[in-house]
Amino acid sequence: MGRRKTTKRQRREERRFRVRGVRRDPPDMRKLGQALLSLAQAEAERQAQADHEAQQGEKRRDRHEADDAQAAPKEGRDG
Repeated sequence: MGRRKTTKRQRREERRFRVRGVRRDPPDMRKLGQALLSLAQAEAERQAQADHEAQQGEKRRDRHEADDAQAAPKEGRDG
């Protein structure tokens, strides 16, 4: 087992790809379809992750507000 070469780039950094096409008549519809499905799936996964993170942020904020609401009456009774 060889070791991986380390880079200064972060692991999850977005990468940019360059694609050069080869013109074929007729075009390879299977490859084009697979590429389109892969792009659509990647976009759906990104959107789902963003939605999930937004929901988690809302839940945290709601819990924090509920904790603050419960803490406020306790402080008022002591004073």
